[in-house]
Amino acid sequence: MSKRKAPSSENNPNHDFCEFLTGGGNTVNEQLANYEKNVSRNIFKHNAYRKAASSLASYGKRIKSGEEARKLDGVGDKIAKKIDEFLQTGKLQKLEKIHEDDSNTIINLFTRVSGIGPAKAKELLDAGMKTLEDLEKNKQKLNHHQQIGLKYFEDFEKKIPREEVKEVEEIIKEEISKLDPEFHVTICGSYRRGKAESGDIDVLLTHPSFKSTTKKDKAHLLKAAVKQLEDRKLITDSISLGDTKFMGVCNLNVANGVKKGPWRRLDIRLTPHDQYYCMILHFTGSDLFNKTMRAHALENKFTLNEYCLRPIGATGIPGEPLEVTSEEDIFDYINYPYKKPEERSM
Repeated sequence: MSKRKAPSSENNPNHDFCEFLTGGGNTVNEQLANYEKNVSRNIFKHNAYRKAASSLASYGKRIKSGEEARKLDGVGDKIAKKIDEFLQTGKLQKLEKIHEDDSNTIINLFTRVSGIGPAKAKELLDAGMKTLEDLEKNKQKLNHHQQIGLKYFEDFEKKIPREEVKEVEEIIKEEISKLDPEFHVTICGSYRRGKAESGDIDVLLTHPSFKSTTKKDKAHLLKAAVKQLEDRKLITDSISLGDTKFMGVCNLNVANGVKKGPWRRLDIRLTPHDQYYCMILHFTGSDLFNKTMRAHALENKFTLNEYCLRPIGATGIPGEPLEVTSEEDIFDYINYPYKKPEERSM
């Protein structure tokens, strides 16, 4: 729910290709996708590099040529040529030029601060700031979210071990159940896909009384949950709190009575009970798996998004949302073989 991470290098024989295409998530190097998004502001190219990286990551064996890569979804002639160049020389001329440009380096550094986007990063650069220390000296130029991102920059860059996420999950479930045992809590993202590490902690929360038709009447549910976790000392900082979404910071050590890091990004989304399983499917990911499922749904006359699944009628217009009481329901409706969460890391 926070900044998207690039494909993991875990069990990925093409991780070096993925890293020059996407930057490997939180790596220091300014790679092609980051350059297109943050500096060139070309989202089309940014998405193209990420799609190619996802295909390479899920290929399962080492790519030996651009021609072989060209057969994968999302890998066109230009990316295939870059793969050949990298295989032959161990580097990319385009990346070499990007690395030599200080403004690119600074913009990519600033956008790694939670809350700072490409436009803000360029604004800070134009104002004469070049380092994180410069940002510290000019915090008045940052909004609340950006100041939190700067404060915990080093911790937010670190991956979160699975065991730590599990302990956070146990505390959240225990505390939320004290409010009302009918609450449902699911931690999504790479944690639910069984990965050893996560970039942040994404929580979906729902209650049987909270429906898509009664949103305004139940907005207090999220605020009560956040307060409960603040009182438990798990949540240490709030970035924003609305009726259905909380963005903030948590610390397992503080929750256990030890005042030390690391601090982690925590998002909690309150979702209507009738949309819960579509939300779980969406926020579990991966991005490529979601795209594959949605494409399959369309082929079978359904539209699928994070809110609902709807049949497409003879006129081509989607009908009313179907009742979904589990993730398996979604797979069954669109006639797609069920995949366990740990099988969705495409």
